[in-house]
Amino acid sequence: MGRARDIMRRSIFTFLKDFQLFTLFPCLIAFSYAVSVLMSQSLVSSSHVFVLIHGRMRSLFLAAGIPPSSEIFAFFNLKLSETVFTFLIALPFSFSFLLLAKASVIRALDHRRLEKSYPFSSWLSEFNTLCVTQLWNSLVMLSANATSFCILSISFNLFDVLGLSSKGSILLLSATGLVIYSIVLANSYITCKLALVLSGMEKQGGFASILKAFFLIRGRTLTALSLAVTLSLGLAAIEALFQYRVAKAYHESMTLSSSMVLEGMLVSYLYSILLVLDTVNDCVFVESCRNDPPERLPIACIPRSFSRASLNFLADDRDQVADQVERRKDNRHPQMEMY
Repeated sequence: MGRARDIMRRSIFTFLKDFQLFTLFPCLIAFSYAVSVLMSQSLVSSSHVFVLIHGRMRSLFLAAGIPPSSEIFAFFNLKLSETVFTFLIALPFSFSFLLLAKASVIRALDHRRLEKSYPFSSWLSEFNTLCVTQLWNSLVMLSANATSFCILSISFNLFDVLGLSSKGSILLLSATGLVIYSIVLANSYITCKLALVLSGMEKQGGFASILKAFFLIRGRTLTALSLAVTLSLGLAAIEALFQYRVAKAYHESMTLSSSMVLEGMLVSYLYSILLVLDTVNDCVFVESCRNDPPERLPIACIPRSFSRASLNFLADDRDQVADQVERRKDNRHPQMEMY
């Protein structure tokens, strides 16, 4: 937790140091994505698409052998349907405005580190790389969800065959399955987040960035999870604020006033600020991982299905990081070379 606290402090300091830069251009780009996410959650109760998604998910659970009497999976089905609905509504904005905002933040930090001026048009060179990586991230998250769902389905059917279909057994299996699902999803989420930042910093996207991010967080998973949970709680708090101040007031009066619009815009802007801070935090975390003494990548543990080019790409990156660490150690004690 101490390491996560230091990274968070450094991220906030970096954000406040260039406050005008980060709150002007990247936040305005991410504003559209923030509005789509907040508005999609307000449309859940009155949308026919959500009812259709919820019914399809329930049918899928029944077909997989998961008992409908489980209250845990009833709640899980509801939240998963809300997540799918929000993802579909915000999908066009996540592949356009959100990636543009992340590219502008990564480019701004890169130019600030190199002590160069920051042209606003320079983020376009990273957009295509981020878009390719985002597509791979979507496939990875889909695969993680599908794998977890298949394991849950096999477990429930196995318990049914063995005659362990009592209420206590179902409750125990449901709780265990949700814990395992949360662990798999959390690790996939932080890996995909860091892969997106790595692809923008190194100008090379695709599955190689996901593989590098996976090895980058080895031994630092707890720190990455702590940072992700902290910022996710902040985003959830802003979403709850929007529901309480804007959505609830609109449903009670059924009229849209100018104060509601202004308050909704303010909350959406706060949401976009936190999205930008999240990207800054990911960049700082990646830099801190690179500055640590690098560990040798377990090449023997990598499946043979990966190409030799991908393995060489990872090994070259490891050697580059090691050289950077050695140069920094030498620069810290320049007078020792005289003796």
